[in-house]
Formats: sequence, structure tokens, C-alpha cells
Amino acid sequence: MADTGQSWGNYPRVSQQVRDLDKAEWPTKESTAHVLPRGNGRSYGDSCQLPDGTLLRTRFLDRFLNFDPASGVMECEAGVLLADINQIAVPQGWFLPATPGTKFASVGGAIGNDVHGKNHHVFGSFGHHVLQMTMCRSDGTTLELSPSDSYFHATVGGLGMTGLITRATIQLRRIASPWMRTESIKFGNLDEFYSLSAASAENYEYTVAWIDCLAPDSQRGRGHFLRSDHCAGEIDLAHPKPNKRSFPFTPPISAVNKLTLAPFNKLYFHRQRARTVERFEHYDKYFYPLDGIANWNRMYGPRGFLQHQCVIPPEHSRDAIDEILRQIKKSGSGSFLAVLKEFGEKPSIGMLSFPRPGTTLALDFPVSSNTFSLLDRLDDVVGEAGGAIYAAKDARMSPSMFRQSNPRLEEFIQYRDPAISSGLWERLMENKT
Repeated sequence: MADTGQSWGNYPRVSQQVRDLDKAEWPTKESTAHVLPRGNGRSYGDSCQLPDGTLLRTRFLDRFLNFDPASGVMECEAGVLLADINQIAVPQGWFLPATPGTKFASVGGAIGNDVHGKNHHVFGSFGHHVLQMTMCRSDGTTLELSPSDSYFHATVGGLGMTGLITRATIQLRRIASPWMRTESIKFGNLDEFYSLSAASAENYEYTVAWIDCLAPDSQRGRGHFLRSDHCAGEIDLAHPKPNKRSFPFTPPISAVNKLTLAPFNKLYFHRQRARTVERFEHYDKYFYPLDGIANWNRMYGPRGFLQHQCVIPPEHSRDAIDEILRQIKKSGSGSFLAVLKEFGEKPSIGMLSFPRPGTTLALDFPVSSNTFSLLDRLDDVVGEAGGAIYAAKDARMSPSMFRQSNPRLEEFIQYRDPAISSGLWERLMENKT
């Protein structure tokens, strides 16, 4: 089946052309008046779509250009996947310093979305580790960018709007083993989450929590807190076998619904009987659990799903997160995948980068007639708390919420390439250039 360029969330569904690039340069102008650079299409919303336009897919710009195993500096083309980097770097003692929850994001996409991981409080986001990148513009110019350039800061987190990233040089971080030493701690409410997060931040590199968004009011925010580090040496355990699991088809209705949500959340919370469980996990299973099930997005049915990821400033985060969870339960909706963590204090370098100090909560909802009104109410809570919404995960927030989430938006606009647009940009910028 031909790739039609739909996003991973399968919403919205749009008509567009897909053009695979085979050269690391801007294609001919005649056929690219209304275009969007696109990597592997793992963004959930419409930031990687362009209705009635052309996607310039960089997936096949996938060459490694240089890797120094002594310093951990890697140069590659923009279509290289994070999985490809791990495959080469991990056996030589190096790893991505910041990685999202999928290894199937491209390097160009990781830069354009300034992705973050479970260790933001230690290593910041992906953009902090980009040493240099090459970008082509629609006027025929090629820019060699470093962190000292303003275009660099516009491009990191810039949602692909500034040009076509063709290659990048990345600084990896040293590890001694592909194995992780993890602790899973069962906690009873939001206050316990914040206590665990504060106690873990100084001594653990990776911290994150799954929460039960349908818990009883007295236990609102309960869940499992996961903290971990790379092992200091090799562990004598069998490496996991390659994934062969797949969600086989798209069901006629979402498998995530009122009948399945409450039992799943309850069973998942109680799956761990002891308060604390320690174990070793291979990095692939630890960082990318959803990648272990091919086509997992099909479980949301033909209408797809929406993700709502927000960040709330520290001074308002406890009460705002509590209210978000209260609104979700009141709506009768919910999420299987509710992820809660705290960002660190390291400032993002991208003008439109999402990570900033505070608590971030990510939730997936099947598209339904009630989902949009619920997410509007959640946006109201986020807005009143002075928070922000992650544009790379969005398909429905308002222009005013987008502006609040990106206080440097007007500064950013001057760096946008006039030939580039996206569904998200057209929806949120109200026809601004």
C-alpha cells in the first residue's frame, strides 16, 4: 500500500502527496510550492501533515557519514532512525543522551520536535546534544548551523517550518552496558508522586510514572513510579529476541472504551503486589515498550486517537494535575497511557521547544464526539495554570493556546521558510505568514 502520509494518530485524515527524497538537497522549485519536510511520520497530530500539499519525506536519506567511537560524536543524514543509531552505538558503549518513547523517530524529526525523555532533569532535550546541522531552504541556500546561530535555535523544536534538515552531528553519551537497573514503586496518590519525584531526582537519571487516571477520588493520581540508571557493567542475561508481535487489524470501534478502560487501569495498578520491585531490563524494552507491538495505534479504531500532553509550572502543577484527572474521571473517558513526570530546570534552546520546568502529563484518547469538549476543558485548566501544550502531539488546540504555549512565536516567524507549511501551522496561525 502506498504511503499517504497520515500521522501516527490517524487523525485528521487528509489528502496530500508524498515525495521521497533521494538527495540531501532542496528539490526543484516547480513542484514544491507548498511543501513540508517529513521524517518517519511518528508525530501524533497534524504537525507532520500538509492538506493538499506535498510531503518531502527524508526517510531514505539514511546514511551514516561518520562516527568516532572514542568521542561518541556521530554524523548522519536526517532520515536515520534513532533505532539505527542505537544499533551502531550501543555495542561500542554509547547511547542517545535524550530519547523519546519510540525508536522509530528520525533524527530530523527528533530535532524538529526537540524530543525529550525520562532524563530531562539530567540531560535536557534532544536539541542540547546537536553539535551541527545542515539545512536547505527553498531559495536554494544551504545553511551550516551550530548552536551559535539564530537559525539553529529556530530549527530545534521548529516543527519543520524553517527548512529541510539534511544531516546532523550529534554528541552521544557513554554507557557501560545495554542493561538498565530499575525500581518500580507503587504509590497511592499525587502527593506520593511528588515526594518520590523529589527524592529520586538527584540520585536517578531516569524518572517517570504511569498513573491510573480513573482511580477513586481518595487515591487520585495513584500509579507506579519508575526510576532507573544504566548498569555500571555488563549483566549476564539473555538479550531480548526481536519483536514479532503486532496489532493485526483495525477494529471497527476503538478497543479503548468505557468497557475496557476502568478494568485495565485497575488491573494494571494492582499487577504489582509489593510496593517496590527491582529488576534488570534491556534498554530496548525499557525505553521503547510500545515499539514492541507493531501497529499498536490500530487499537484506537478507524477514527484514530488524540494525545494531550501538557506541562504545568511548578507552583501550580499539583493542583492543576489534580483538576485534570478530576475532569477526566467526571467525563467518563480515560486513557490507558497516562504518563507523568517532572522536567528539570535546564532551559530549552529552541524558540518553540516544549520542555520547560514543571510537571508534564501525557494522555491518549480515542477520537469521539466527547473527546474534543473534554480536551478543551483540559486546555482551560492548563491555560489558567500558565502551562503549555506540546504541538508535536496536538491535532486540535486553539490558536490562543498555541500562542500561550510558545511565548517566542513572533520572534520565530521571521525564520520560517515561505514555501513550507503544515496542517498544524495553517490551523493555528490563522493564515499568518
